[in-house]
Amino acid sequence: MSETPSESMFFAAIEALLKLSGATDAHYQAILDQVLNHFACTAGTIHTLGPASGMLLLRARRNIPDGLLPRIEKIPIGKGLAGLAAERRQPVQVCNLQTDNSGAARPAAKETGMESCIALPMLAGDELVGVLGVAKPTAYEFSETEIAHLMKIGSVIGKFSATEK
Repeated sequence: MSETPSESMFFAAIEALLKLSGATDAHYQAILDQVLNHFACTAGTIHTLGPASGMLLLRARRNIPDGLLPRIEKIPIGKGLAGLAAERRQPVQVCNLQTDNSGAARPAAKETGMESCIALPMLAGDELVGVLGVAKPTAYEFSETEIAHLMKIGSVIGKFSATEK
């Protein structure tokens, strides 16, 4: 994967933020906001794997309706896009959430008003530490290059999240 100088700076900025004082909820929120801006997405989440519960725990969100919070604060591995990405340790993408019949997304996901979305595992080596999810309000398919960059962001976050356990 080749990076442009601005992408290299973007990855370095995320790493610097985490190095400064670790992976706190405020840092996850700042990183999520940067990722959404960089990829022209309007909604997203960051979940980390709860070491005791084995569930994905919400750490940051942007433009997710409050009514969905009870359903996304704790996500079991294997359930919904985030749970599937965690279980498979692979990105899970839906081009149009509003018309998708694949069963990957939970029916309540339509309440976000988003169409395209992707959930990517955050890994520290082979260890799952969480899931990054981003979405756009229009139908869209993330390119292989975009997915590779999002996975790299997930691994940068994952490296620091693993040290927080």
